[in-house]
Amino acid sequence: MLHQLPAFLLAAFALAGSPGPNTLSLAATGAAFGVRAGFLYMVGLTLGVVLVMLLTASGIAGVLLALPGAAPVIGVLAAAYFAWLAWHIATAPPIGATNVQRRKPSFFGGVFQSLVNPKAYAAMAALFSGFVLITGHLVMDAGAKLAVLIGVIIIVNVSWLSGGAALTRLFRDPRLNRVINIGFAVLLIASVIFALVSDKLLGG
Repeated sequence: MLHQLPAFLLAAFALAGSPGPNTLSLAATGAAFGVRAGFLYMVGLTLGVVLVMLLTASGIAGVLLALPGAAPVIGVLAAAYFAWLAWHIATAPPIGATNVQRRKPSFFGGVFQSLVNPKAYAAMAALFSGFVLITGHLVMDAGAKLAVLIGVIIIVNVSWLSGGAALTRLFRDPRLNRVINIGFAVLLIASVIFALVSDKLLGG
């Protein structure tokens, strides 16, 4: 039992923790709004990834994406939301600015982002299909993977959110904060484009 756990953990941290739409948006949110303001967004992202795990492990995601016209609609929704998120991150006022309305990403925005993030589906599909933690028991194996991955996702998400906020605290000058926010917004859009292109290439 759990004989592949070390390799599974290594792959999980590599896939979930590498730069992508979710992780970069967390760092950008931390940089633009701070850890406290981004906490609910982080919880939403985490819950969304758990839903992606369930959809992937059960095969529902594959069935939904196979429906005629489903993939383009999801792609348009994802692109629109990521563009909106990048804009609000890039234009966010510096942390500590007074009398300024700061429209931070929301809990439901985090859930939605995970559900339309192509990298999340690719990563979860690879992890659920590429490893066996408990042989001979499909349900227990899926449950073990789910439990381990939730722990990994929480560690990864907290690290990226805190890292983004720490970066902003190092540069308290409003102009440097603006550069950081715009840089994260650009990286976020780039990561989405890369994830979409990679998904198409892998899909043939």
